[in-house]
Amino acid sequence: MADPVVAQPFPYYAEVEEGKTYKWCACGRSSTQPFCDLSHAGTGIEPIEYKAPNSKRIAFCGCKASKRGAICDSSHNQL
Repeated sequence: MADPVVAQPFPYYAEVEEGKTYKWCACGRSSTQPFCDLSHAGTGIEPIEYKAPNSKRIAFCGCKASKRGAICDSSHNQL
């Protein structure tokens, strides 16, 4: 399995819609950050599904090191 690539050392902010499922890029290789574009093929890293509990702006992890999966937990401050 490959290691994730740091897409950027700070979060991506995106508006999400209640009830909609998003595939967060966990590998860091997607050109459509923070969401998956299937660039993970062959890496052994799969995207993480995030289902929005309500419509709002979310801070998605950009460094790919968050302990909260798709959601930023400020792990980028330790890079």
